Amino acid sequence: MIQASTTNNQPATPDAQRWVYCFDELDLVEARVGNDWDAVRGLLGGKGANLAEMTRLGIPVPPGFTITTQACIAYLEGGERLPDGLWEQVLEALHRVEAKMGRRFGDPENPLLVSCRSGAKFSMPGMMDTVLNIGLNDTTMLAMARLTNDERFAHDIYRRLLQMFGNVVLGIPDERFEAVIDDARRKAGVRYDSELQASDWKPVIEAFKAIIRQETGRDFPQDPFEQLRLAIEAVFKSWNGKRAVDYRNATGIPHTLGTAVNVQSMVFGNLGEDSGTGVVFSRNPATGENELYGDYLNNAQGEDVVAGIRTVKPIATLAHEMPAIYEQLYEIAKRLERHFRDVQDIEFTIEKGKLWILQTRDGKRTARAAIRFAVDFVNEGLIEPREAVLRVSPQQVERFLHPRFEQHVRQKAIKAGRLLAKGVNASPGAAVGMAAFDADTAEAWGKAGKPVIMVRPETKPDDVHGMIASKGILTALGGNSSHAAIVARQFGIPAVVGCHELQIDTEKRLFRVGAIEVREGDWLSIDGSTGEVFLGQLPTVMPDLHDPYLTTLLGWADEFRTLGVWANADLPKDAQRARDFGAEGIGLARTEHMFLGEDRLPIVQRMILAETDEERAAALAELLPIQRADFEGLFRVMDGLPVIIRLIDPPLHEFLPRYETLLVEIERLRLTDPTSPALREKERLLHAVERLREANPMLGLRGVRLGIVFPDVMKMQVRAMFEAACACALEGVQVRLEVMIPLVAHVNELRRMRDILETEAQAVMNEKGVRIPYAFGTMIEVPRAALTADAIAEVAEFFSFGTNDLTQMTYGLSRDDAEGAFLLDYLEQGILPANPFQTLDVEGVGQLMRLAVEKGRTTRPDLSVGICGEHGGDPASIAFCHAIGLNYVSCSPYRVPVARLAAAHAALKQA
Repeated sequence: MIQASTTNNQPATPDAQRWVYCFDELDLVEARVGNDWDAVRGLLGGKGANLAEMTRLGIPVPPGFTITTQACIAYLEGGERLPDGLWEQVLEALHRVEAKMGRRFGDPENPLLVSCRSGAKFSMPGMMDTVLNIGLNDTTMLAMARLTNDERFAHDIYRRLLQMFGNVVLGIPDERFEAVIDDARRKAGVRYDSELQASDWKPVIEAFKAIIRQETGRDFPQDPFEQLRLAIEAVFKSWNGKRAVDYRNATGIPHTLGTAVNVQSMVFGNLGEDSGTGVVFSRNPATGENELYGDYLNNAQGEDVVAGIRTVKPIATLAHEMPAIYEQLYEIAKRLERHFRDVQDIEFTIEKGKLWILQTRDGKRTARAAIRFAVDFVNEGLIEPREAVLRVSPQQVERFLHPRFEQHVRQKAIKAGRLLAKGVNASPGAAVGMAAFDADTAEAWGKAGKPVIMVRPETKPDDVHGMIASKGILTALGGNSSHAAIVARQFGIPAVVGCHELQIDTEKRLFRVGAIEVREGDWLSIDGSTGEVFLGQLPTVMPDLHDPYLTTLLGWADEFRTLGVWANADLPKDAQRARDFGAEGIGLARTEHMFLGEDRLPIVQRMILAETDEERAAALAELLPIQRADFEGLFRVMDGLPVIIRLIDPPLHEFLPRYETLLVEIERLRLTDPTSPALREKERLLHAVERLREANPMLGLRGVRLGIVFPDVMKMQVRAMFEAACACALEGVQVRLEVMIPLVAHVNELRRMRDILETEAQAVMNEKGVRIPYAFGTMIEVPRAALTADAIAEVAEFFSFGTNDLTQMTYGLSRDDAEGAFLLDYLEQGILPANPFQTLDVEGVGQLMRLAVEKGRTTRPDLSVGICGEHGGDPASIAFCHAIGLNYVSCSPYRVPVARLAAAHAALKQA
């Protein structure tokens, strides 16, 4: 048994060995770490730092103390042993809290109860452990009943301690306890825990004690000091719990920070109808509107609100039920918002008509709300545009672009009877996926590439790995402050919660809504903006980007960034969309994509299968006006902006049927119709495919190599480009044409190809009597080209990094094969820190890029260099592109807004 010790006469502890600070000792913390709020949060954790700051501001905060993050690190590194001096400092701080509260911890007559909560530097809502009502035992429970004159209350808080201690500290599955409570509700004939009386709770308490004895072989500890010590250790250990690790992996929080532990005096919201508890945001975290937003419950403790086990009330109802409390809460929320210069997520308790603030933190918010908050705060004079740009992450802009259901699609589904239910619209966006009824299934399906809607009665922190892997989240219980809602908003996952019409049977893997039954694997469509749940798959559309807040924010971003943002676009409609999204040019138009239309592919195939020069020329003559029209469309849309057109890159066999497919079809025809003309045509195709087939097509006859062997194809393309450019120029369109020759490995390839193509370009301009500005350049996608970039730059007037192929060739692996086979294992085992096809491999591929830029500009100082691979829209990759001095990044049209903000972040952070 752990005994209390007296430390009142001990000498002051040196700062280096100071593990514990009371909430009113913020000045001592600042003296230790300096006047640096980031360092204060690093030592006390975000929750502890904010509790100390609120105490200094005179906010009504229950007294308490914080055990530092350094203590957690020392505990975990020391073999899960409390560091020397920590326990004595805990007891000393506890004595100070006793003096403030006028109660003593463990006193059988007037006991002090405390909570023990985690609090890392960065908010990790629900991911680590909490224990409430520490200090209760068989004796102090009776004292609480006497002091409050409420036997039911005393038994209620005791059973809560037994349940939380059993689950958090002793590792007993929560279901064991919940089953007992379910049985007690059934016997009492009530729906909610709050309706159970003291006589109902007494057998529950005894049952909980028996569960603890059965599961652990020992009794629940009656010594309050042992309870506190074990709870502190449990919170330390929860830093390395699976859900906490999964959350940090998903959010990029370092694993080395540790968590602080906050020990705080208990105040009670379950002392009757003049008591209550809730969570409130100083502004709406879903829409960004400037209004108090949140939920509360009368006669409840905090976990009741978060868990969603009772139907919560909107915070506006508090204005009618307790107007003075509401007004005080509103003033505190706005004061904290102004002080911290950000939207606050505030947990509060009302005890017998007195308001207490238990914690505040920067509120999690949807992407839409984050953008509005940033703009509104600038307009209100709280922050500058520079800070507003940095407050919104590129990932949030990407989430803002989540798909939605169009109104007519929703109405049609409703008329067809596909609207299953409606719940709380907790996190906006439309999601379509297959129902999965547990987190492990959701994670497994998500990793396998299946779209998932995770369906749960309510989510718990242990579900976070499945939530992150899901396209959408649907729960039967909970409100806007529930675990599901908070996590979904943070990760930009559409969510509908508190959908009470759902009768979920997790054992049978199904839910029912009336007579309709939805089984695991069935398709669902949920609308996190309206709270609607539809049966089956509804089509989605991308959002309109003409949002005034996003437009304002991106306008500020454009003022700060130095990196150009262009787009990959093959068709005029894609180019127009890119311009609408703010693109400043086309960094990649892939001509081979223009060959794939139903009206074009047969002509391309005739060109490939041609047995004479005349047949090939005839096919190319048919393709010429088609390509010319494509290019004219691009030039007209991008009037005055650069357009880089890449000549045909893939091997020719990609335009023909697959070899294996042809073999099967030929064998079938030989058996069923051996004299068929179709058989002869298939055999002719097979011979052509055999002739063009290569052992490793990625390294074979493609790009510049194909152009040198069959120059007529690329000559036709260049003629089409320049004829289109001349025609547009005559219309008054300002054309800026750049021709990109792909897959160059040796300068001699580029020199030979440019000579051939430039001759064709000059011939066209002479024929049309028009001169247009143009440039010839190359795509750097072969390592040798990067290593010899100084020689390449003698001929190339611009470089564009094709990082898809450059990554494949640098790693020596096929993207398609790797991502479908072992790459996921590499990521999960930590062999690779990130997927190199999504985020640039700075140490390998990045060094080739850096070298190519440096060597290329030694030859041609004004060399324009960009990137047009998939990485052009990845924020981390964009930061690297800025750092090595690229002129622009080019990405898909829908990622242009993301790239604009990421480029601004790169410039601001470098500055």
